[in-house]
Amino acid sequence: MAARIDGKAAAASVVERVKVEAARLSEASGVRPGLAVILVGEDAASQVYVANKGKMAESCGFRSLTHRLPAETSEADLIALIEKLNADPAIHGILQQLPLPGPLDARRVIAAITPEKDVDGLTVINAGRLASDVLDEVLLPCTPAGAMLLVRQTLGDDLSGKSAVVVGRSQLVGKPMARLLLAANATVTVAHSRTADLAAVCRSADILVAAVGRPQMIRGDWVKDGAVVIDVGINRVPAPEKGEGKTRLVGDVAYEEALEHAGAITPVPGGVGPMTIAMLMANTVIAAYRAAGLPAPTF
Repeated sequence: MAARIDGKAAAASVVERVKVEAARLSEASGVRPGLAVILVGEDAASQVYVANKGKMAESCGFRSLTHRLPAETSEADLIALIEKLNADPAIHGILQQLPLPGPLDARRVIAAITPEKDVDGLTVINAGRLASDVLDEVLLPCTPAGAMLLVRQTLGDDLSGKSAVVVGRSQLVGKPMARLLLAANATVTVAHSRTADLAAVCRSADILVAAVGRPQMIRGDWVKDGAVVIDVGINRVPAPEKGEGKTRLVGDVAYEEALEHAGAITPVPGGVGPMTIAMLMANTVIAAYRAAGLPAPTF
């Protein structure tokens, strides 16, 4: 049976380190990390995410601000707020909660965030820095950064000789995950919906990362014996066994099947998910150190 990779424990360890680094920064320079989160509209899931991020930031000792704007906010007004936060020296991280309502263009809104405060790692500048291996200046996208930390904890920092397959080519997870694996010396294949014989490609992987957003698409017999499986997917599916209208969360990997083959695997929930918010906190403290002109910690 595969070992269960405990994302909750790893995330808690990151958060404890963030608290230590935030306190150290405050003692050294008087700087308190500041995180501003912007929520536009009334999306219920987004409201929960924003509240959780605010609580976590406060627990880390950050200055935490949440800007809640009505759904009818214009793009010009939203960008004006971002530009105001860009210019505020007390704010080191800006997070625009997605999705945005209606006519607002997420690409233009994200592009307005200065890369040094882009703690979600979504700007084109940060993507370019990652692609160019300028890792001492980049702020990494939180989910792949968290997933990569779990890989490193399982296999070590140097993945030389390891074959990695990333299923999914999104800008948010798939592509940055592939670049992080390459930076650790893995041999990387990016697979997707048009990959021929996807099952066979997956079976070649010592490290298999699933980030496709399709419930349990990766079957157990797609997993190489002994492989490390990182399941980024979070999908809600019907759970009639729990009662009428009930649902449950599953990943992109058929977990119970994969247990019979994998050497180690992340569960859903409790795997990569908790790492995302932890790495957001890590990015904020990194940004604060850089703004203060001090060497930033690594996570």
